[in-house]
Amino acid sequence: MLGLKTLGKKLFGTVNDRKVKGYQKTVEAVNALEGQISALSDDALRGQTDKLRARIEAGESLDAVLPEAFATVREAARRTLGMRPFDVQIIGGAVLHGGNISEMKTGEGKTLVATMPVYLNALTGKGVHVVTVNDYLARRDADWMGKIYTFLGLTVGVIVPGIDDDARRAAYACDITYGTNNEYGFDYLRDNNKYQLEDMVQRGHHFAIVDEVDSILIDEARTPLIISGPAEDQTELYLAIDKIIPRLDESHYEVDEKQRSTTLTEEGNEAVEQLLLEDGILPEGQSLYDPASVSQVHHVNQALRAHKLFQRDKDYIVKAGKIILIDEFTGRMMEGRRLSEGLHQAIEAKEGVKIMPENVTLASITFQNYFRLYEKLAGMTGTALTEHEEFASIYGLDVIEVPTNQPVARVDDDDLVFRTGAEKFKAIVEAIEDGQSRGQPILVGTTSIEKSELLAAELRKHGIPHNVLNARYHEQEAEIIAEAGRPGAVTIATNMAGRGTDIQLGGNVEMEVQKRLAAEPEADPVALRKAIEDSHREAKEKALAAGGLWVIGTERHESRRIDNQLRGRSGRQGDPGRSTFYLSLQDDLMRIFGSERIDGMLQRLGLEEGEAIVHPWVNKAIEKAQGKVEARNFDIRKNLLKFDDVMNDQRKAIFGQRREIMDADDLAETVRDMRHDVIEALVATHIPKRAYADQWETETLEAEITAVTGLELPVRDWAAEEGVDDETILERILEAADSAAEEKEAAVDAQAGEGTMRQIEKGMLLQLLDRRWREHLVMLDHLRAVIGFRGYAQKDPLNEYKREAFELFQALLTGLRRDVTRELGRIRPLTPEEQAERQRMIEEYQAAMQAQAEAAAARAAAGLASEAQAVNQASGDGALLEAEVPLVAAEERDPARPETWGKVGRNEACPCGSGKKYKHCHGRVA
Repeated sequence: MLGLKTLGKKLFGTVNDRKVKGYQKTVEAVNALEGQISALSDDALRGQTDKLRARIEAGESLDAVLPEAFATVREAARRTLGMRPFDVQIIGGAVLHGGNISEMKTGEGKTLVATMPVYLNALTGKGVHVVTVNDYLARRDADWMGKIYTFLGLTVGVIVPGIDDDARRAAYACDITYGTNNEYGFDYLRDNNKYQLEDMVQRGHHFAIVDEVDSILIDEARTPLIISGPAEDQTELYLAIDKIIPRLDESHYEVDEKQRSTTLTEEGNEAVEQLLLEDGILPEGQSLYDPASVSQVHHVNQALRAHKLFQRDKDYIVKAGKIILIDEFTGRMMEGRRLSEGLHQAIEAKEGVKIMPENVTLASITFQNYFRLYEKLAGMTGTALTEHEEFASIYGLDVIEVPTNQPVARVDDDDLVFRTGAEKFKAIVEAIEDGQSRGQPILVGTTSIEKSELLAAELRKHGIPHNVLNARYHEQEAEIIAEAGRPGAVTIATNMAGRGTDIQLGGNVEMEVQKRLAAEPEADPVALRKAIEDSHREAKEKALAAGGLWVIGTERHESRRIDNQLRGRSGRQGDPGRSTFYLSLQDDLMRIFGSERIDGMLQRLGLEEGEAIVHPWVNKAIEKAQGKVEARNFDIRKNLLKFDDVMNDQRKAIFGQRREIMDADDLAETVRDMRHDVIEALVATHIPKRAYADQWETETLEAEITAVTGLELPVRDWAAEEGVDDETILERILEAADSAAEEKEAAVDAQAGEGTMRQIEKGMLLQLLDRRWREHLVMLDHLRAVIGFRGYAQKDPLNEYKREAFELFQALLTGLRRDVTRELGRIRPLTPEEQAERQRMIEEYQAAMQAQAEAAAARAAAGLASEAQAVNQASGDGALLEAEVPLVAAEERDPARPETWGKVGRNEACPCGSGKKYKHCHGRVA
């Protein structure tokens, strides 16, 4: 008997099937235009862009012009790239245009799919951002798909590290911009630290398509982008505390691998306190529980995490004397990414590399909040369905699974579960030997560098040739993956399985052509391509006959998506393929989720060494465990987002305020309002409403007014007058402050030029706002670190955080008003004496620059003369072109007059007294 749910699916299809069916009309409309569009000349096809733009400007919706725009791109792709998008790719493009996630299997051509919605949305002139996971893909896709856009008259830019602001501004000004999530996020933060609107590089957030959307919006969502500045150097403290951890034993701490946390036991606290006292890190008589010990406790906890949770070659690698983190989801190195709160420094101390100073946060944002800035957001990936709930609740994105162009012919085996890791690896090596002997290409997925290198060592012992792809060989990623489809090829990949580059059976023709042309530039490209295509055709037949690509997983990841990404490398475009996962009870996932119970059961069942348990029920049990981990991670991210949303609202307010300040020509009214607010608050504090005159704190008020405005006003005398109330005193102070500000403005403008005071106000407002915001971020970080303890008092930490963060934000605004009033109150025009001194310093500086230029010219001439002398001597001509430069004794040289120095050796100390070598100082070639 079929269940009602199963019966409903059979009769009406799944929800996804019905959604896909709804896009069929769009496909038919695009196909109906194909004959008409393909008949156009190149110029007429290019002219479609202007026609469609005009229709949109006239008020027509993007949905109305979609069929024509998609048909135009399809024809342009055929003419420029020789690629005609399939009907399922049209569906994928329509899904993206609707602001959804298009889940398409590997090899279905997601890169080409994006061109249709990108082109359509770029016609608005507001700019479209295409987000990739790495710089290689950003460059590759901008160059590859850019041929379609430029053919149709659109401009394409690419954002990569190392380019300056002018190049970035030009790239963002293009109709279509390619770049990585990090570059977009950091540009947004940098823009909101600029002091002029024209210095900003981004021009808004209209529409973004995120490639590998699950990787960027989920895997990396927990890590905020941070722009930071250096803090106090505490290298000695890190090194001293690092020596303590190896002296602890297992009774001193507890490690929770599920929560990725470590805690000291009561016994451990006592042991650490004793060791800190012995090593002189804690002052004599001070306890670990004292408030003054908070820094030492924090560093001990971070050192403990560094030693017990972070593993070399799994969580990070040591390269060129630096700790480089490894992305747990993709296995890629995260250059430039550092762990915060001293954890990175603790790992540096553990590994004995140079400890870089800690940083303080200047600006930060999570990817979750950055990508929610876009008016419309879409994404594409091969694996998103398992996280559809998270995409819907956080980003408002629906996941639609687009059918494949050809039916999937891959065979997915049940998991093989062994008792020990050694048995598992032995079985894997035997399977690889078997597959390679039949000429079957094999892709082996591991979860860490350490395990990939362990397996590689085993394969070397058995004489099996192979390629290893992990963070150590990141640069060769595309090349290694392109070769992974050759008959008998064995490729070991760490959690990345070639994202962005197709594994084509027989090998990747395009990559091979580029490689050979680079090696043989004089070769005929057409003949070379034909020869390579012929050899690859033969190789593909061999690989197909052997069963296609065999994906072997060496253990299950805690996320089903990562396993599906690995599995999805096989069986592209209807090719045959196979996937098998080999597990052991010693694997992290199995060990954390109750392997002891399973191990006892297997022993009772009499499982022999080397035997594996294989059953669909095992698969289901493992998937349930993975589902639990995914649900827990989702809850963590959701909770983090709730806290970050509080900061995000404040961030938007501050960044919006900055933009208004930069956009304004005249801030005099804003500054006056701030001044009035500060004075009104001071008067209200010291002369409260309905208070008797003898309760007024007029002496304190007078001192405060002087400190804030720089004015010495007789507040006490005013208060002593008959019939004077708080409002009269307030009016007099405001009048005096406004009058002084007007006089100051007139004097400054008269001395430095009209509008100078307006520029000073703008610059000062931005600087003080930034300073206050940076201090506020530090306060919020500290608040967030301790707010969880409110739970012990039966209070909701999130509500407490919201309340206190709001109070801190109010304090920020109050402090800003006071800072602006005080700093502007201190500004005054220069006296005639100060002006004369300033002019003298400018003239001295200019004279010094002139003397330096003349000395450089003389040195250059002397250098030419000595060259000529050397040439004459080499040719046997004894006559000198110039007189030899004389040697002068050190005591006869005048440091201020280079002409008295005579000949100075290149490695001698410079006679000017700078302490530098002559070649690095006055002897430096100009």
